[in-house]
Amino acid sequence: MPGTLYTYPNNFRAQKALIAAEYSGFQVNGGNFVAGETDKSEEFLSKFPLGKVPAFCDDKVVLNEANAIAYYVGNEATRGGSNAAQVLNWISFADNVIEPAACTWVYPTLGMFQYNKQNCEKAKEDVKKAMGVMNTHLMTKTFLVGERISQADISVACTMLMLYQNVMDASFRAPFANVNRWFNTLVNQAEFKKVLGPVTMCSKMAQFDAKKYNEIFGKGKKEAAPKKNAKGAAKGAGDNKSKPKIVTAAEAEAAAPPAPKKTDPWANAPEATMDMDAWKRCFSNEKDPAAMLKYFHEKFPKDNYSVWRGKYMYNDELTLDFLANNLIKGMFQRLEKLRKHAFGCVCLLKDPEGKFEIDGLWIWRGHDLAFTLSADWQIDYETYKWEKLNYDDAATKQLIDTVWVGEGKVDGKEIEKHNVYK
Repeated sequence: MPGTLYTYPNNFRAQKALIAAEYSGFQVNGGNFVAGETDKSEEFLSKFPLGKVPAFCDDKVVLNEANAIAYYVGNEATRGGSNAAQVLNWISFADNVIEPAACTWVYPTLGMFQYNKQNCEKAKEDVKKAMGVMNTHLMTKTFLVGERISQADISVACTMLMLYQNVMDASFRAPFANVNRWFNTLVNQAEFKKVLGPVTMCSKMAQFDAKKYNEIFGKGKKEAAPKKNAKGAAKGAGDNKSKPKIVTAAEAEAAAPPAPKKTDPWANAPEATMDMDAWKRCFSNEKDPAAMLKYFHEKFPKDNYSVWRGKYMYNDELTLDFLANNLIKGMFQRLEKLRKHAFGCVCLLKDPEGKFEIDGLWIWRGHDLAFTLSADWQIDYETYKWEKLNYDDAATKQLIDTVWVGEGKVDGKEIEKHNVYK
């Protein structure tokens, strides 16, 4: 039998349960919920006396705690099976370590809380510490527990969503490559995307906006004239302390301004003069490497397009070839929205001592680093060091030939794996 989940839109606690239900196939219907009305109605309070959301019920249970709902609508895989204790450990980590710091840092930028510099700076450090713990844990793991997605991943990712979307910009994220890879892998899974929609990383760290805070806290209400005491003085005068209006998360999110309209990332780029689809067909279908390279060099419009080299910055963490190659493939998968505009070959290299490196070449329209032009394309690129190459340089053309073919050596290192983005 299906169940009913009551919540306001974009409630990260409810999203934990909704994603679990996607994995298990449990049917969850949305309850008709209006913040400030439904949660104060007799009918709602008769089932959920605390008046809190998310709240869930079916013909068997009534639940009003997010973790219990997620457990109930999940399955053996999301619950962790024999690893259930580890899953619970990470769920508690999300609730008790990440969530308090995330809310303290992010909510003031949304106008939901007043800004306190000391608390905010401490929250940033707490987030860094949590990210460091996760980064170490994920160095040799794809998921937090076991070999597939569990409620541990779902709960932690949902709690971190607000951080990635609002305050953790590229420079803040850069030291935590393993966490970024893990997070991007999750939010690009069909089950996550059905609940969260497209997830865009923030390009600029959000700051407290006093105007937004005042608009939300004073929305639609005029200040009442202060009551006077027997002596005619305003009651509370000299106190210099005003009580802030309390606003719920649901009310604040409803009052938040709409997301800015997207702009054309190629607005300032030269004209698109390369038939990228034709080149990709040639690359895929031409059996003779020499003919394929000849086609490229004859067709590449160097005045309107550029060649970029990206070197992974954390090669000392690449201890297993399949995990290292998964980083490359994961980046390609998450860059789906850039695919029709770019082409690239990224290689896993192996030096004479057996150490791995990730190195590759990309081409795209214009002469700017493409990843910075759209928030949709800011996927993993901050973990690479980028260099724009001079196409007319003979060394660049030789490097292109080697990397496009995927055989031989790059800077004295053998090409171990050859990955193509097309």
